[in-house]
Amino acid sequence: MAPTEALASTALNVVSRVSGRLAGAGAYALFHMPLARSKMRSGERELFGAADVARLAVEGKSAVVYRWGDGTRPVLLVHGWQSRGSRFADFVPGLLERGYSVITFDAPGHGDASGRSTTILEYRHMLSELHRQYGDFEAVVAHSLGALGSIFALLNGVKAKRIATISGVCDFDYLIEEFCTAVPLRAPLKAQLRDRVGKNLFSSLPPEQRPFSAVDAAPVLDAPLLVVHDEDDPRILVDQGRRLAGAFGDRARLVVTNGLGHRRILGDPDVVRTVLDFVEHGPDRAAEAGTEAAATP
Repeated sequence: MAPTEALASTALNVVSRVSGRLAGAGAYALFHMPLARSKMRSGERELFGAADVARLAVEGKSAVVYRWGDGTRPVLLVHGWQSRGSRFADFVPGLLERGYSVITFDAPGHGDASGRSTTILEYRHMLSELHRQYGDFEAVVAHSLGALGSIFALLNGVKAKRIATISGVCDFDYLIEEFCTAVPLRAPLKAQLRDRVGKNLFSSLPPEQRPFSAVDAAPVLDAPLLVVHDEDDPRILVDQGRRLAGAFGDRARLVVTNGLGHRRILGDPDVVRTVLDFVEHGPDRAAEAGTEAAATP
């Protein structure tokens, strides 16, 4: 456990013995704070220096939006937790060559955006606003938490012809479990966190669907889905990818890679080519390009 996480765990569990409500509020706040902020890599600077850059207001904070192209045939790239839009650098040239405009962003608390935290509601807000500006997306390509945030936004009015997830989260409960493992919380405090998440983030959903899961969105969304996940991903286990693909049934294609982990998968040439082919041609072509195509459960 990192020193920051160890200190937070001790403080929250001690406070919970005095005031469960106060500790619950603290756990909820910490849950939405990335404890590390990614910096732009040297190999990403030239590409992102050529982008049109704008700010997008989000709940008193600002996201940073990067765009290439004239705005027609837009493809949106959505980063995950403790990440940033520039991690999709390997996807941008190929999308531009195929005639797409490309949009990505740094969410609040990430990259060059302001703020110290973000929520799935803010992801929904950002995607909704970019959808309002650019119209229906040709595709949404999302990594990690960005996958669940994108599907939540698509369930709430954002439109995309195709969806591609890489190392994607299927169940918000998975994130709660991961957090409570990284920052060990006593059982009552964990229950409080889950209750706050359900009420604060997903009050629009029926009680039995809180916290949100992409499984519940699958019957509503009709876009084809490409799911790319690494067998050796230590952060978001491949079972989440299999569960996501299984929920979409014959509208989904699951491609399982090996040895790429959670982050390096974004720079793998085969993965990039598979996703680009899916964006341009749909699921059949993507299946041919995959390093290992696995039938959906």
